[in-house]
Formats: sequence, C-alpha cells, structure tokens
Amino acid sequence: MAQLDTKIKLYAAANGVANIDFLSDVKLQDDGDGVVYIHEWNLDIAEPIDTQLDNYESAGNAEELLKANISKRVYPSIGDQLDMLWHSIDQNPTLKSQYFAFYEAIKSVKVKNPK
Repeated sequence: MAQLDTKIKLYAAANGVANIDFLSDVKLQDDGDGVVYIHEWNLDIAEPIDTQLDNYESAGNAEELLKANISKRVYPSIGDQLDMLWHSIDQNPTLKSQYFAFYEAIKSVKVKNPK
C-alpha cells in the first residue's frame, strides 16, 4: 500500500504542483493508531478527499518500488570503475585500438607516476 505522502505528491503533480514541503505546505499526522491523515493543507489546489488519493494507489506503489530499487544500487566508485576499464583495455588489444585516446591518456599518467 502506497504511503500517503507519495499519493499526495502524485496528486499535487497532476494538479500542477511540483514540490511539496511536508513541514509547511502539507502537514500529516498520526494520532498513535497508525492511521496517517492530512492535518493541515496549505497548497493553492483543492485538498484531496480519500477517494481521489486512492486513484494514485497503483502509481504510488510503482513510485515507491522504483525508489526502493534505486536505493539498493551501490556502484563502485568512479575511480574503481575507471580502474576496471583501464585493466580491461590494457589486457585486450582490440579494446586498446577502440579506446586508444583513453588508454594513452591514462597510460601516460601511469608511466610518469609509477606506484
């Protein structure tokens, strides 16, 4: 089930509001029972009713899944990626010819500054 703030962002975007500050524009509240609701609405568009927000359930679920998947992506650092590329090119003559300028630029630095 999509979070209320996600559905509110989608509703607002569909109504021309790109950014929402949930500390001043829209304040959500949970009275301790786990039910989150709109406590205060300070946007220049109509405050949505529950059925309007329900229309954003599927899109909200997709948005949250996408964000969760993106947050799990952990790439090697740019330096490590370049190092992997360098070693791949260095060990493959075909790649050396395809990436000659890159190879020569890195090689010249390595030759001038050996480990």
